[in-house]
Amino acid sequence: MSHRIVFLDRETLDATLRRPDFPHDYVEHPVTAPGEIVARLQGADIAIINKVPMREDTLAQLPDLKLIAVAATGTDVVDKAAAKARGITVVNVRNYAFNTVPEHVIGLIFALRRAIVPYANSVRRGDWGRARHFCYFDYPIRDVAGSTLGIVGYGALGKSIGQRAEALGMRVLAYDVMPQPGLVDLDTIIRESDVITLHAPLTPETRNMIGRDELSRMKRDAILINTARGGLVDEAALAEALTAGTIGGAGFDVLTSEPPRDDNPLLALDLPNLIITPHVAWASRQAMQILADQLVDNIEAFVAGRPQNVVE
Repeated sequence: MSHRIVFLDRETLDATLRRPDFPHDYVEHPVTAPGEIVARLQGADIAIINKVPMREDTLAQLPDLKLIAVAATGTDVVDKAAAKARGITVVNVRNYAFNTVPEHVIGLIFALRRAIVPYANSVRRGDWGRARHFCYFDYPIRDVAGSTLGIVGYGALGKSIGQRAEALGMRVLAYDVMPQPGLVDLDTIIRESDVITLHAPLTPETRNMIGRDELSRMKRDAILINTARGGLVDEAALAEALTAGTIGGAGFDVLTSEPPRDDNPLLALDLPNLIITPHVAWASRQAMQILADQLVDNIEAFVAGRPQNVVE
């Protein structure tokens, strides 16, 4: 039996994708608009997606579809209940970002605690050339060693970040909804941390888990880092806190709407203590290749009758 595989948004994965080891026809599209999904998946039993939405009305028009292989960990774009009702298996990629996300987080910690970006920008503007002395102190610099890191979401990524932070001399506090030895409550994280990094999934319970109240209880020089999901933070409240100096800074790799809309309150700010990167914490070349290899492993396992990384 030959399988028809269609990758709807190949442009989102910058890695070599090996061909599965079974008879198949393979088609890929750089990008796919919502109105093109059904036509492109006609006759396909395997769809590969990253950000293309697979909603109930779309799935209802694809009777041949048996597998949705998501080229990512997050599966928000798939109506999983509708897929299950139609006998469509959904699989995702897991534990591929064990180096790249922690390194991005640590990079943001150093950049913000040591004011690397504003100082580099000030040199580019010519401020150093106009200075009266060999150095100047326009932006506060704080050591990473000796500071406290609060990790919200203590799974594989959270633990990896904690190990790196301890190696740098940071005190580590961790919170998770799943009971584990040594955890503290969220209020302790908020009150005691010099840096808070978020690694929780986006659910109805975690949406806007960091809002005005939480920001008001953080230390005035504390930094908030989010490389998980934009919806975990009330972005309007964060913009207010940064503008008012309620907290010390923020480093975000994710926003509530991506690509961001023109009215995103964080993008309207021009502050030296705010760094926003375009959802690339996961995207080291090494991590993307691990992702691509596991993506094909998932497809081969499903066809062999041994599905793995199934999302319920």
